[in-house]
Amino acid sequence: MNTGHGTGQQIHPIVRVPFSAGVPLIEATFAARSGQFLVEAQMGGRMVRAHLADRGRLVDLLVPGARLLLAPREEVGRKTAFQVVAVYQDNDLVSLDTQLPNRLIAAALSLGALPQFARYGNIQREVQLGPHRIDFRLSEGLDTCLLEVKSVTRLIDGVAVFPDAPTERGSQHLELLTNAARNGQRAAVVFIIQRSQGVAFAPDETIDRAFSRALRTARTLGVEIYAYLCPVTPTGITLGHEVPVFMSLGAVPNELRRRM
Repeated sequence: MNTGHGTGQQIHPIVRVPFSAGVPLIEATFAARSGQFLVEAQMGGRMVRAHLADRGRLVDLLVPGARLLLAPREEVGRKTAFQVVAVYQDNDLVSLDTQLPNRLIAAALSLGALPQFARYGNIQREVQLGPHRIDFRLSEGLDTCLLEVKSVTRLIDGVAVFPDAPTERGSQHLELLTNAARNGQRAAVVFIIQRSQGVAFAPDETIDRAFSRALRTARTLGVEIYAYLCPVTPTGITLGHEVPVFMSLGAVPNELRRRM
């Protein structure tokens, strides 16, 4: 568990996965958010509507004039012809593809690119545990590990923060992992920072105090917490290096923030 000292080194072997859309992306300009899951954008002199899967508030990212990457979608029954895939914040491309972190971790696990989980030969996805689903159940014989993956897009003073909106579901997942750890089962959560900038990770207590408390409790009771900085390009995402995890923004040292 990373609690203050990141390696700062690229994970090997290199793990890259493409955007879920699997089609060439089109650049557009953000105009407005017309609903939680809808975006209005200017593209080639016309206004288009695109679906947004990310449930976060994204107020720092979706600002008028922001450059978007959209994927054309032609599935029968869709109400929009485009999917929002990513947004530029200055020169940093930030993925808004909510499926990408799980696909990235699945690829990393299959390649043995995460040393802390390399001993597990069996990987199950979307495992039902009571009323909830956990992203991964890893096992090797009787040795098992529950693993949850969270997507991070927002920065505050160079620190990647989560969540970007209140998440009761996120707190419930942490409680499930905490109960597993309390009963002697290995449990972990991995925060995937879907951008190239960020010197550390911390929960944002101003957005969701309950989640922050649940994360602190989880760590205290043995849940392993990791965060990875994962650079994004117009073609997809790469598993990058691990960054330090802190339990509050105030705990992040100023000298670390100055590295941005």
